[in-house]
Amino acid sequence: MWERFSYYGMRALLVLYLVNGLHWDTPRAASLYGTYTMLVYLTPLAGGFLADRCLGTRQALVLGGLVIASGHFCLAFPGQAAFYLGLLLIIVGTGLFKPNASTMVGQLYPDGDPRRDSGFTIFYMGVNAGAALGPLACGVLAASVGWHAGFAAAGVGMLVGLLVNVWGRDRYLRGIGFRPEPHRSASEPPASVPGNARVVPGSLLGAAAGGLLAVLLGGTSALTVAFLAAVGAVMTFTVLGTQGEERRRVLALFLTAFFVVFFWAAYEQAGSSMNLFADKYTDLSVAGFEVPASLLQSVNPVLILVFAPAFAGLWNALAKVGREPATPLKMVLGLFLLGVGFVFLVVGGGRADAGVRVSPLWLVAAYAFHTLGELCLSPVGLSYVSKISPPRFAALLMGSFFLANAAANKLAGALATFTPVPGESHPLASGLKGVLQRVSSTNRGFYSIFVASSFAAALLMLLFVPLLRRLTSGVRA
Repeated sequence: MWERFSYYGMRALLVLYLVNGLHWDTPRAASLYGTYTMLVYLTPLAGGFLADRCLGTRQALVLGGLVIASGHFCLAFPGQAAFYLGLLLIIVGTGLFKPNASTMVGQLYPDGDPRRDSGFTIFYMGVNAGAALGPLACGVLAASVGWHAGFAAAGVGMLVGLLVNVWGRDRYLRGIGFRPEPHRSASEPPASVPGNARVVPGSLLGAAAGGLLAVLLGGTSALTVAFLAAVGAVMTFTVLGTQGEERRRVLALFLTAFFVVFFWAAYEQAGSSMNLFADKYTDLSVAGFEVPASLLQSVNPVLILVFAPAFAGLWNALAKVGREPATPLKMVLGLFLLGVGFVFLVVGGGRADAGVRVSPLWLVAAYAFHTLGELCLSPVGLSYVSKISPPRFAALLMGSFFLANAAANKLAGALATFTPVPGESHPLASGLKGVLQRVSSTNRGFYSIFVASSFAAALLMLLFVPLLRRLTSGVRA
């Protein structure tokens, strides 16, 4: 809860701080936002690997929290050096923290336990309690005291979370999160041992192939090359490190992650283009007071707190009568509901294009459907990873699943550079960028992109559901 308090508290301020505080233009601010959030979801790959091989999830969690808090306190100081150092520390700390928190939830449940999806949904309530409080506390401080006070509050939240964890872990998480044993059982196949003669060279070849693919696709930045190299390395490491049914489950996980990219690339407009829509096009006057735009970032997590218990109960009730849908079907529904949410922004955006300061209810309606979609996709997705991952790769594959979020966040930032903002105009480009510029010249056109991508991804994933079920037929998924 407190880690998400710190992350979402800072996320609610970042783009607004860049645009209104540092006076960056929208494309530059959105690009930095996309790069930052991509790296936040890329480093969990390394954090999961370290937890599996040497630290254990418990130690990785505490170390990550300390580094995150240090990053937020750096942001509390003015100056460019402190700003970039703060972002870097949060990126590194989140890499150690994020995959291992989710992995530890999975470790609470034995194999085949039908309560796992509901357990992850309840865990998700804690996550979103922090996500609701963070923008409120940090947003009010930023508006009343200053930007840097808001950033500092996020760091205080992280330290509180660490104290709670260290105080309660021996009582409530007894035996959970310790460094994995280095030996293997006699029944474990030789190909599954990390460090096996064919696994390590294969991983290096996979990394090289991923980097080469990035170059062939026109990726010129070091970040793009590093990302696809990481994808190539982890895919070969886990595929060559497994065989038979376990290998089929790993392949199912990576296929599922592909569709997750479409969800988060649209959903993560919340911190960038939707945040700017609230700031530039929405009437935020309430009873004579001007509400900070960042406070609308709390709508989604508050709604999750409202709806999550109902979803947890629904999955349990359906499981008891043998009617619970498979995880891939739940995720299809999540993509569809996400698209419905953007329909409200298409309509509200059309009114804003006509020069009207629109009601915040258009954003609230969009966030409501995005919340329902998120509850169908995100907590059950985390549960899905914990169900189908081989235990020796549990944290690494949880980190790998967050690679989808990394790619999606960078894509979300790239798309948010086309956000229509009053008074801003940019030279018309050619090719795909030019097409996106023309489509995005209005709010209606811009948000139509996400309606189309969400519905198309839902339909395509629906076609793949039978294959995904065959790949994971050996487990309850």
